[in-house]
Amino acid sequence: MKNIVLFASGSGSNVENIVRYFQDNSKINISAVLSNKKDAKVLDRCNNLKINALYFNRNAFYATECVLDILKTFNPDLIVLAGFLWKIPENLIAAFPDKIVNIHPALLPKYGGKGMYGNNVHEAVRANNETETGITIHYVNENYDEGAVIRQVKTSVSADDTPESIARKVHELEYEYFPKVIAQLLEVE
Repeated sequence: MKNIVLFASGSGSNVENIVRYFQDNSKINISAVLSNKKDAKVLDRCNNLKINALYFNRNAFYATECVLDILKTFNPDLIVLAGFLWKIPENLIAAFPDKIVNIHPALLPKYGGKGMYGNNVHEAVRANNETETGITIHYVNENYDEGAVIRQVKTSVSADDTPESIARKVHELEYEYFPKVIAQLLEVE
């Protein structure tokens, strides 16, 4: 059985999508969801989905081995960042090489880096009159959004699109492709 630990900071729609995708797969165990926000909606979703969820603060993540020790107890085959906004510390990257993946709501290297998440990305895509955008699933390294690309999927952007309509298109791609790529990485499909 393959163990997945998810990290999330917000509403957790990608977390719920991933949990539901694998819920009937006997080869996958969602060990836990970790969040850096104690009031994140993802924690409520995890409660409803009967998934272990833990909150940690900045000190536990950056100044101690606390989060690393928790992760080691789960022995994850893959750590999935699903809407997690903090930069991953080097001790986690070193402990889990090529086992941490992220999804970004743009076609990297465009619109990546610190502060480029959610609507910030979609507003930049609209402001620059891009004709396409999409998602990038990539490995995590010590820099924001610079790890090796695993898969990119594109969608068109029309002159009529708003940041909100772009977000909807990107979310559809996330929900369709992120669980499939996770399954492929873990070789369970």
